[in-house]
Amino acid sequence: MTVVVGVDLTDENAPLIAEAAKLADAFDEPLHVVHVLSRSRFRTLEQTSVEDTGKTIPLEEIRNHAKRIANDTASDVDHEAVGLVGDAAEELIGYADGEDASYIIIGGRKRSAVGKVLFGSVTQSVLLNADVPVVTTMTEPGD
Repeated sequence: MTVVVGVDLTDENAPLIAEAAKLADAFDEPLHVVHVLSRSRFRTLEQTSVEDTGKTIPLEEIRNHAKRIANDTASDVDHEAVGLVGDAAEELIGYADGEDASYIIIGGRKRSAVGKVLFGSVTQSVLLNADVPVVTTMTEPGD
């Protein structure tokens, strides 16, 4: 079993990593730090590459880019970095299922009910669809 933590490109990952490391240490399980690169970000990188070099970027290189982002966020703790591409909630849940994770740790931002309806929420989707316990650390907008 593993402890899986999903990180993004914000500066708000430190509390997530700290909580995930505590759980991994408490249960003597490996910690996997996962960054999921969205399809839209992938398309932007792909378009930029084609415009700059005339070549497409191999999917494995994109995953490695996401893996470097995951690795950079958790440099202070023992972990395995993982880079994925796709829908953040689906990919994170799928990865956790495949690794037989004991926990998923994710962050969230407090938003109004209208904001959640209009924009969706990776955190909400993971909370509603994961088959393992989900730990969240919430931040206020603008924190």
